[in-house]
Amino acid sequence: MGINKENAGCSAALSFLEQHKQEMAQVLANAISIKAIAPESGGEGEAKKAEYLQKLLESWGISTSRFEYKDKYGFARPNIVAKLGSCKRTIWLISHMDTVSEGDISLWKTDPFKGVIREGKVFGRGSNDDGQAVISSIYALRALKETRQKLAYNLGVVLTAGEETGSEYGIKRLVNENIFSKNDLFIVPDFGAPKGDQADVAEKGVLWVRISVMGKQVHASMPEEGVNAYRYAIRFLSRVDDYLHKKYKAHDSKFLNDSTFELTKHEKNIDSINIIPGKDVSYIDCRILPQYTTGQVLNDIKRIAASREFAPAKIKVEVVNREEAQKTSEKSEVFVLLANALKTLRNIKLKPIGLGGGTDAKPIRKKGMPAIAWSTQYDVAHQPNEFAVIDFMVEDAKVFAYIACEHNTG
Repeated sequence: MGINKENAGCSAALSFLEQHKQEMAQVLANAISIKAIAPESGGEGEAKKAEYLQKLLESWGISTSRFEYKDKYGFARPNIVAKLGSCKRTIWLISHMDTVSEGDISLWKTDPFKGVIREGKVFGRGSNDDGQAVISSIYALRALKETRQKLAYNLGVVLTAGEETGSEYGIKRLVNENIFSKNDLFIVPDFGAPKGDQADVAEKGVLWVRISVMGKQVHASMPEEGVNAYRYAIRFLSRVDDYLHKKYKAHDSKFLNDSTFELTKHEKNIDSINIIPGKDVSYIDCRILPQYTTGQVLNDIKRIAASREFAPAKIKVEVVNREEAQKTSEKSEVFVLLANALKTLRNIKLKPIGLGGGTDAKPIRKKGMPAIAWSTQYDVAHQPNEFAVIDFMVEDAKVFAYIACEHNTG
């Protein structure tokens, strides 16, 4: 991957980023070593990572604002906002600081929370999701400032909290803080393809539900005296899984896959083998094409739960996270602006697609503001041995810097 220097424009900023390639890799490695796992997943949130990144920005002479919310566990959940320029409109880069946990540690070849630079990559949890985007965004801002580029748009960077657990303490609150204007443009570098030729313009509806099955706990040698919640949970989940896949089978060629309904988390029920559990709790992750609503799916799950076929167990269905499908037109200014930049810098054509995973673009779209998700990356998010490609990170920073430069006017 390389840029077309003949038509690049903004050349001083692009050269600055190329010269700081190894520094960018080291900053990403440093950030990986600062855990930022949500309390819901057993961590302490993003406070320490936010402090590191905020101090870094301010050491470059870039002013920052901090929007911090306390979560239900008592942890501070900070968001960092920085903006360069005095134009009427702003292009915002939205990336998140939090990560998921490491998963099965035995599958990692390196310490997941110690950034390792090797073979042109940075390895570690959160390197790809969303550390690469965080570093490319802040360095685009730095490059424009230090090379004193004339801007057609302000360039704004927002580093958010809690994206991996529903964005309740991040972008969902920030859109109500009067930071953004209806005329602003938004790029969320939390999705990508190895060639950088795909942009997410639409996201499926998301529905996470908790299924609690109540039975009666007894000794395993006397099952007739109890109600095995685990057994009824298996029956119910199998019934729901089969029903949803058969009913919601529409196809949309813009999306990489159809509606999905996956059985995911399962809470521990009992500690002893010789006890029949009286309660069993499981979760279903639903990603729903725009042809359907989350309400349709939820009503079907509740209807099946209320049927007599699962008596005498009682089944409770609770919503953990719920977002309707949202989209941005591929004719929108932000899509066209990015497409033109990629044509100039990389000579590639940008393709609009739909995404099953949720990003911080969705709450922005919900507010009626145009947002697309784009970056250059391999799909290794949440996997063991997650990595970011250093060249991708640097080249994306060049794109972000380029789209804000004055040459884009007229």
